[in-house]
Amino acid sequence: MGKQVINQTRQTVIVEDLEVADNPIKRLIGLMGRPGLEAGKGLWIVPCNQIHSCFMRFEFDALFLDGEGQVLHTIERMRPWGASKLVWKARVVLELPPGRIQETGTALGDQLILQDS
Repeated sequence: MGKQVINQTRQTVIVEDLEVADNPIKRLIGLMGRPGLEAGKGLWIVPCNQIHSCFMRFEFDALFLDGEGQVLHTIERMRPWGASKLVWKARVVLELPPGRIQETGTALGDQLILQDS
């Protein structure tokens, strides 16, 4: 059974089909080598408090979350060959298709949860 990500604050589904990168190899590879991130999908990187987009061929959105799932920082349409700032209190980064943050109205302080789909 898969997982989805729900924004409890706004009562919206952010990700319908979640992939988890929870070991050093998966975290290192992330979205590299892919042609893009399909609608409804997302990558949950844990532990993580900084990301890069080296070797990537597409833009994506990113949400930085604390250990409780609260949104601490957002990046909309991160371009290839970029790097985020270090978000000290972040424990998770959720990478999303470009435009998903705006589509869902997700904002700083929102509370996200994982749920079986």
